[in-house]
Amino acid sequence: MSGQNPLKKLMNNIPVPQQKLKEVLRVEGLNKVFDRSSHRIQALREVDLTLYEGEMVAIMGTSGSGKSTLLNMLSAIDAPTSGKMFVFGEHANIHQEPQATIYRRDHIGFVFQSFELLEDLDVMDNIAMPLILKGLTHYEIELRVEEALDQVGMKKWRKHLPTELSGGQQQRVAIARALVAKPSILLADEPTGSLDFNTTNDILNLLVQLNKDLQQTMVIVTHDAYVASYADRVLFFHDGQIIDVYTNEKDENDLDKILEKFKYVARGER
Repeated sequence: MSGQNPLKKLMNNIPVPQQKLKEVLRVEGLNKVFDRSSHRIQALREVDLTLYEGEMVAIMGTSGSGKSTLLNMLSAIDAPTSGKMFVFGEHANIHQEPQATIYRRDHIGFVFQSFELLEDLDVMDNIAMPLILKGLTHYEIELRVEEALDQVGMKKWRKHLPTELSGGQQQRVAIARALVAKPSILLADEPTGSLDFNTTNDILNLLVQLNKDLQQTMVIVTHDAYVASYADRVLFFHDGQIIDVYTNEKDENDLDKILEKFKYVARGER
């Protein structure tokens, strides 16, 4: 695909609240091509995206639409075929080592659908892992972990093993682990996909509260319109492109509007 992304003007004109104008991450013309033995797959096509400090963004799309590939690019787990990335306004070559590891360590926190906690470690030690990798002192680690436990309401369970916790409690621990190193961006891949409805509500309300209290930039990949309705913006992915954008109005009509847009996006219609 050549030329300027047709949604670039639209993306740039999306209203962003004044307190959220600080640019955290920007990608321009991001492409990703996978070469297979018999064919080529273009997973991303000229993606332009800007994330702002304190903003919660949801990325929606059907399976194979490219949303998880984009998450891998934003986290420097994988490298784009072409395109540019800017961190706090500075062009950054974050897809080569050791820059990729440093970028993930200093700027990215991960939350996964399956929690990815270490079963042999208690809650405190699981949360401490990113800080140990950063080389903080024992005293600094203890202070940060206690703060994170308090933020997610898990202080009473600090010495429990993951297997002794409910799914919602495990996800709270995973969120604490993702935030304990104070990342620039929290990336969440289907964070409520393994949870029941009531627990999903609890986790979404927790994420919204942390987003507000910490001014924490968050990107949530989901196929669930209900989850997306909690975000500030919803980006709709199809065939490797952002083909529509919805800015939540924070009222009872958001869910219906997101579902309506997603219905068209799933068919590749704008």
